[in-house]
Amino acid sequence: MKANTILALGMLGLAIGAPVFAHHSFAAEFDASKAVRLTGTLTKIEWTNPHSYFYLDVKDENGAVANWGCEGAAPGALSRRGFKRGDVKLGDTLIVDGYRAKDGSRLIDARRVTLPDGRTIYGGTPGDGGPGDTGGEK
Repeated sequence: MKANTILALGMLGLAIGAPVFAHHSFAAEFDASKAVRLTGTLTKIEWTNPHSYFYLDVKDENGAVANWGCEGAAPGALSRRGFKRGDVKLGDTLIVDGYRAKDGSRLIDARRVTLPDGRTIYGGTPGDGGPGDTGGEK
C-alpha cells in the first residue's frame, strides 16, 4: 500500500510538473543580447500549446542551408493578432526577428514575424519578460 501511494504521488508530481516545464520565461531559454534576423523557407509548422513552433530553411552567407526552429506564442494568441493557420503554407518565405537560444542551438524566440503578404505580427508570448513584452496580450 505504501509503495502504491508513493508511486501515485510521484506520477501526480510528474503530471503537474510537465506543463510548468513546457512553458518558460524568455530569460530561461533565450539571450536578449543575441538578436537575429532569419529569412527562410517554411518547412514545418506546429500549432501547439503553450508555444507554436515553425521551422525555416535558412541559407548562410556561404550558401549552406540550415534548418532553424522559431518559437512563438500559443496558436490562440497568434490568431488574435492576425496570424492564422491559413496565412502560411510550406514553401513560403518568412522573415523572423528574434533572439537566439542560450544553448547555441538553431532555435530563436520569434518576436516579429513578417508574413508572405507583408504583414508583420508580434510572435512573442505575452508576459514572458522578453524584449518588447508589455505583460499583456498584443
